[in-house]
Amino acid sequence: MEAVEKRLAKIAMTGMTAVLLAAGAWAIDATAAGRVNEAYIRSLAAPGKAVLVVEYYDAQKNVRARKGFASATGFKPSAPTEIAVDTKTRLRLFGLEPCSGEMVNQKEGFAGTCSDYAEQQLAILLKSPKVLLCRAFLTEENRPVQDATCFGYYNYPGSLDTIDNLEEQLVSLGALRVVKKADGSPLRSDLMDAEKIGRGGFGMWADPRVRAQ
Repeated sequence: MEAVEKRLAKIAMTGMTAVLLAAGAWAIDATAAGRVNEAYIRSLAAPGKAVLVVEYYDAQKNVRARKGFASATGFKPSAPTEIAVDTKTRLRLFGLEPCSGEMVNQKEGFAGTCSDYAEQQLAILLKSPKVLLCRAFLTEENRPVQDATCFGYYNYPGSLDTIDNLEEQLVSLGALRVVKKADGSPLRSDLMDAEKIGRGGFGMWADPRVRAQ
């Protein structure tokens, strides 16, 4: 555990010049999934621990701060769209929401609230990633609930080695949907292709009542 903590401390304390040079290759708008440096995410993995790193971006899309966390038991959802980081901080998957009220998905054997279904699906995604890399704006850094976009690194030797955006996965599975602005346009246009997949009958979209919302 001591070695992991030292490594995360090093991540958080990296000199500003080095951080900005590294950021140039993969910094993006923190409210959109975009591309990530997969080798960088894999390098954060630590034996026997789940690692979560939050990167904070300024308006010029430069990384201005990093915070690292490690857990022997992994990270858990605290709400349908939230990840509990520690006792003081939660990360909220930006621009997403569960459907309203109750839902039924007979194929999955689920009947209950939309919120319960979404939280169950988020819990499944959080069970096994070796690394969670999340991005947020610098203005979120000290808030107890921080809007973010997150990526998970999943590795099962010999069968799976992948890095997935959590929001994209949850929306394509029909666990969550994209929030609409007051004018009816999507808050996360980058996730509309994923929502189109979900609307094909997955998750919440298997229930006609949800399709009518």
